[in-house]
Amino acid sequence: MITSILLIFLASLGLTGALRHYALKRGVIDTPNERSSHTTPTPRGGGLSFVITFLAAFSLALFFNIPDLTPEPGPFWAIFYGGLLVAGVGFWDDHTHIPARWRFLAHSIAALTGLLLFGLPDIPLPGSTIDLGIVGYPLGIVALVWLLNLFNFMDGIDGIAGAEALFVGIGAILIMQFASTGDYAAPLFWLSILMAGIAGFLVWNWPPAKIFMGDAGSGFLGLMLGLFALWSANLGFPIWVWIILLALFISDATVTLLRRMLNGERWFEAHRSHLYQQLSRKWGSHRPVTMALLGINVTWLFPWAWLAAIKPDVGLFATLAAYLPLVLLAIKLGGRKNELPK
Repeated sequence: MITSILLIFLASLGLTGALRHYALKRGVIDTPNERSSHTTPTPRGGGLSFVITFLAAFSLALFFNIPDLTPEPGPFWAIFYGGLLVAGVGFWDDHTHIPARWRFLAHSIAALTGLLLFGLPDIPLPGSTIDLGIVGYPLGIVALVWLLNLFNFMDGIDGIAGAEALFVGIGAILIMQFASTGDYAAPLFWLSILMAGIAGFLVWNWPPAKIFMGDAGSGFLGLMLGLFALWSANLGFPIWVWIILLALFISDATVTLLRRMLNGERWFEAHRSHLYQQLSRKWGSHRPVTMALLGINVTWLFPWAWLAAIKPDVGLFATLAAYLPLVLLAIKLGGRKNELPK
């Protein structure tokens, strides 16, 4: 396993460099504008490195039928085709503009496919579990589509989306391995492979970024984390763990979206009113914001996620406790177009 992880990391590292060369040659450049949080024209599309390395490795496992690590047909096709569809639409959008309705259609197809092939897990509650039944499918589509889009919305400063994905993935790996009972061999292995690919990309994307992730990578990341959550939850891993680990991105993106909708703004247009964007302007750098995000994740969210794993009955309570200060912070400080209060 260690050898596979190292090989994927090196492959992603080299491929990201090649994609940077391609983007510079083809003019796939993110040029700063009034809604940007960066000031230097920077190539984009580097997220394809972990898309390609992960899907290639995933396909090889099916071809060689590796014992204990080859996914069942449902998980395989949900992850492979869903990921390919979302990354393909994102890659196209990185090169030219695609109308929002077509992106939404592709995202919805990927989400529905994942839900149909994985199935809906039971939701653990104090003293019982709840089966959402047919109602769970539209709710699940909304949740997955929102998750893959919020990674795009939150990918606005150097390193933040890659660092968040690494935290969520590694956090889930550690909790599956040491705080939860169950056979998670296949999702553990493939989540580790995905994290290795992200780490290789993040070397290039760490502040100051030499290449941006692009829509192909950010949408793929959101969908993959959602599908891994479904995969593991159907094997008995509490879904609350994933919801808690993702809390920073979900809180900032959701509060910002609702505020813009309530204010009558064109919420689907690019903007820079997310809390993390405001902090990057106030602090004059992207690096401290990304580091602060990691600090909050490790010291605040990870312990709550661990508690939700060892005591699934209190998972709902742990989730509410983990989210409350983050939501309040986003409500109090977020939404301003220019600066935070002095």
